[in-house]
Amino acid sequence: MRARSRPARGALQGWAVITPDDPPGWAPDPAFAAGSAALARLPLCDARLQLDVRFPWLILVPRVAGARELEDLAAADRTRLMDEIVLAGHAVRAIGEALGRPVAKLNIGALGNITPQLHVHVVGRRPDDPAWPGPVWGAGGALDYASGEAAAARTAALRVLAWSEAPRTAQ
Repeated sequence: MRARSRPARGALQGWAVITPDDPPGWAPDPAFAAGSAALARLPLCDARLQLDVRFPWLILVPRVAGARELEDLAAADRTRLMDEIVLAGHAVRAIGEALGRPVAKLNIGALGNITPQLHVHVVGRRPDDPAWPGPVWGAGGALDYASGEAAAARTAALRVLAWSEAPRTAQ
């Protein structure tokens, strides 16, 4: 493992928590890069911002090699995942507030039918969103963030996700 130095406060470049190198055999599925952007590195998961301005939306990808189902995680990692889902929910609500579209309901889903690597969607919903009350999948194409909106969403989420800058090790 190579050592990482901790950047100065404010210079985290989108990574909320610095952790050791990725576990052997783990890498995010390339499909995530197509519709989302790296946002934060939590103790267990990489958090990604879904690039669709219609919905405040984070994706959590546990850094566990070969994980496809929740049952593939150790009990302690399942507990940690739930904690990170709750934290991501707060971040999604912060994104909604920052964009002037407060979240009325959180949708949480771990589908994996298209991208089988274990990941969890945390999506903020509103009665006036284009997919309400149905699922967000299949509700038209994603709409890109305008540059100012993307920065506002990222900043709002990172304020919540940066709950600890202490290095942590995913176990």
